[in-house]
Amino acid sequence: MEKTDGFGDELADFVRRVAELKAARSVTGGDLPTVLDAAIFELDHVADQLWPWFERLSSAGPPRTPSADRQEQHLLRAVFQRFPLPVALVDREAVVRRLNPAATVFTGVRSGYATGRPLSALLAHADRAAFRSQTAAVARGEGDRSLTVHLQQHPSAPVHATLTALRPSGEPHPTVLVVMQPGAQGALEPPARPAPPTTRIPDLAETTRHATLMDLLDEMTTALLTAPRGDRETVLRRAAGVLHGGFADWVIADATASPVSRTAVLAPSPEEARALAAQDPARCPLVIETTRTGAPSLQVRPQDPDAFGRDPQGAPVLVRANVTSLVCVPLAADGSVRGTLTLFRCGARAPFSMAEAKALDTMSRHISLAATGID
Repeated sequence: MEKTDGFGDELADFVRRVAELKAARSVTGGDLPTVLDAAIFELDHVADQLWPWFERLSSAGPPRTPSADRQEQHLLRAVFQRFPLPVALVDREAVVRRLNPAATVFTGVRSGYATGRPLSALLAHADRAAFRSQTAAVARGEGDRSLTVHLQQHPSAPVHATLTALRPSGEPHPTVLVVMQPGAQGALEPPARPAPPTTRIPDLAETTRHATLMDLLDEMTTALLTAPRGDRETVLRRAAGVLHGGFADWVIADATASPVSRTAVLAPSPEEARALAAQDPARCPLVIETTRTGAPSLQVRPQDPDAFGRDPQGAPVLVRANVTSLVCVPLAADGSVRGTLTLFRCGARAPFSMAEAKALDTMSRHISLAATGID
């Protein structure tokens, strides 16, 4: 009984210390490393002391009732959910098993979307291999690790990731606890959460996005109606001009008639456009696959850095341009694919949505009709 009471006292003290850490979120940037060290110490205390103690009590004492087990699970889940720092549970392959609310705000990715996907997919391409390697080492029991990484949508802001191994009871393999914190060079300011409305109001953000898409469709229709019918290159260049800038950072049009040729490239700078214009589209797996299947492709945080081939200097195009999302649609007429249209969004820009990809697919059919002169 005395051991049980001692465990309860220790657990209560831990919960109070977590509350103090939560209140420390408002400290200045110079003091954040101290708060992070304290948080890691508390997590180590749970992993090294409280959890083994709980297992000893469970095996030595009388059988626990289902209600007591549920109470303990609820308590540990509440500690994880309310922990003030961004925390993720991943397996040895860095696949996300769970994110706490602070991590979803920090990364800008919903927990339901992230679960089952590699956490490394949220990082810059250059950091992914190192993060996966360190995660595997921690899972093998080689000790805790810490490294500096960068989120793909905020590549200029370093993030300190601290990794420690956990061994949940009843599971055959250890999991890795990842704690993330902005580096000293900058902090990622999570968006403020709006207070829940007391009455139902229109979704103004969704209405705005819909109006923006309608304006884009109107501008595209005007451009196609005023372009010379059947003049493929002129039509593609006008369509690319409509999509470039406000809708996409990069627009690449390729004609797939033999031989495959690049018709238009609009990029953030003329130098980048000239470099990609020199690329052979026949060496772009995404272009070849879209031409073969005739199906549009939407990718958010593309996993394969070579999906759009390499530039003349040998660097993967998606890595060099820091592409965070892309859409590739076929330009089909008379049942055959005559070309492709590929759009990139880069850096911190919001990824393409399903609605935007659908609108682009619709526009691609209109572009195909105008380019071939078919009524």
